[in-house]
Amino acid sequence: MSAFDSLWRDNPPLVIVGSTSVGKTAVAMALAEMWNAEIINADSMQVYIGMDIGTAKPTYEERERVPFYLLDIVEPDVQFTVSEWKLRAEQAFGEIIERGKRVIVCGGTGLYIRSLLDNWTLAKTPENPDIRAVLREELASVGANVLHERLCEVDSLTAQRLHPNDGVRIVRALEVFQITGVPISEWQAQDNDPSTRRFAHRFGLTIPRPELYARIDARVLQMMEAGFEREVRSLLEKGVPTNLTALKSLGYKELVAYLNGESDYRTAVEAIQQNTRHYAKRQQTWFRADPHIEWLDVSNQAPTVVALRILRDLLWNKSSS
Repeated sequence: MSAFDSLWRDNPPLVIVGSTSVGKTAVAMALAEMWNAEIINADSMQVYIGMDIGTAKPTYEERERVPFYLLDIVEPDVQFTVSEWKLRAEQAFGEIIERGKRVIVCGGTGLYIRSLLDNWTLAKTPENPDIRAVLREELASVGANVLHERLCEVDSLTAQRLHPNDGVRIVRALEVFQITGVPISEWQAQDNDPSTRRFAHRFGLTIPRPELYARIDARVLQMMEAGFEREVRSLLEKGVPTNLTALKSLGYKELVAYLNGESDYRTAVEAIQQNTRHYAKRQQTWFRADPHIEWLDVSNQAPTVVALRILRDLLWNKSSS
């Protein structure tokens, strides 16, 4: 067992997951304050600098209350991979533990969390910059949907998991298949070794779907009032390519279309709401497949109340073990 694995075994993190708008960040912050912990972000869009409103990133005031890691770490025109996130998350975990704090991992990007808890090696998957460059050019010319259809033919498992607009990961999956003739889902299955998995206290937050969808719709309107359109304009003015992950992500792609005259304002807002509801459903499906997650219905409960429920559960399990 490596030194890192020993450190993890002796200090297993607490993981908070769930769909967008369910209240993960507020609960994680309440837990961090009660449990002497710091938070590692596991949201794939919150890593980008300048993407604050549309990603519902913790405010600077909230970050003064509780330290967050892996927020604002790369520019929006940088391609940021799962393996890079995993490496930085492991580094952050070690730093937090060395300072005598506990670790909370919080976010809704299931692939990030699985890579960390299942301890995917990821580096084994082959790469070819030339093939990737050709695929990126094709992505820019024909769009992610066309490449997604091609992926369905060669790797249906990965195609089902990826959103048709997720150009970066679609390109990566096609790149691996072109290099090896083996779907990336099979490469990832090689990482699915139970003996390498890492224990963590896993909690999923949930609320009834009608309530969740109402929260999503309200949050989108709040984002627009807070200046989401200005945020997207600023990214475009800085020259962020619209074919990269940042501006193809949820909310941003709809506003880019609006600002480019491809839709009106009302249509853009309604599209963000609808697409966010669809995304929330996919998140629930992903996390429900993990049998180790303990689910908590948090309807009409303050974050502090939910945090106390989780802490009581942790103490009960510790005393029972």
